[in-house]
Amino acid sequence: MSLRVAVQMDPLEGINIAGDSSFALMLSAQARGHELFHYDVGSLTLDEHDRLHALARPVVVRREAGNHFEAGEPVPLDLGKQADVVLMRQDPPFDMGYITATHLLERIEKETLVVNNPASVRNAPEKVFVLDFRHFMPPTMVTRSVDEVREFQKRHGAVVVKPIHGNGGKAIFRVNEEGENLSALFEVFNQTWPEPHMVQPFLPEVAEGDKRIVLVDGEYAGAINRRPGEGEFRSNLARGGSAEKSELTPREQEICAALGPELKRLGLIFVGIDVIGGKWLTEINVTSPTGIVAIDNFNGTDTAAMIWDAIEGKLRK
Repeated sequence: MSLRVAVQMDPLEGINIAGDSSFALMLSAQARGHELFHYDVGSLTLDEHDRLHALARPVVVRREAGNHFEAGEPVPLDLGKQADVVLMRQDPPFDMGYITATHLLERIEKETLVVNNPASVRNAPEKVFVLDFRHFMPPTMVTRSVDEVREFQKRHGAVVVKPIHGNGGKAIFRVNEEGENLSALFEVFNQTWPEPHMVQPFLPEVAEGDKRIVLVDGEYAGAINRRPGEGEFRSNLARGGSAEKSELTPREQEICAALGPELKRLGLIFVGIDVIGGKWLTEINVTSPTGIVAIDNFNGTDTAAMIWDAIEGKLRK
């Protein structure tokens, strides 16, 4: 089965090929004989005939730092008629531009497989979708009210405050149990973001790591544990965290078993969930999940191949 694959992502020039999950997916697709195209989300156009197209470049990729791709001249690509698969892989922020792209891609769902399903991506932002599984989460509040947070602190002590549509560990703050600077912090948050913010107790177990677990079409594929760097409580690799090999705890197995059928039902083929302390589910990442390169390096697995197996299986049905 040879496929035409259109990859909606950020510029190829700036990626880190040693750890980029989108690049790993492209390499794996190419190894299977699939034809690759790359386009920027800004080139999406829905014309007067209700056809969705993008200005896309045919690309060839290679695992060679500084010379990792060759691109042809841009061509108008009808994403419904001229692509078999669209990989929606541009990085957040999850803003109105991102949401609008999901609406546009949803219009080709009867012609082309979009991964992940755009309607489900739109309805499942990482820190909102997870609220459907509160029984696996730490106590969690979503609010713009500093008074509500003070009451929450009386019950739970030190808290972590984060933007509800944040990503990559950006703008996550710990506020001690005395609530020092909480008012000032909420002034900044409320001026910066129109949305409410997520508040949770600070979990000391984060010092032991924050586990990224990848599920492919609802099935467990692999995991790594990410430990915070020196002087940090955030364990994101982009924030200086380090990765280590990891297995699942019984609680994490239970979490995967509970999430798997719903992820599969929603067409969320590539998902990364985050679990702290072996038991606290904190995020379900569906927009542009990462981590498969590190997982495969530690475990000797091929998660990108698992993802393509799942994609090809859906196209055969």
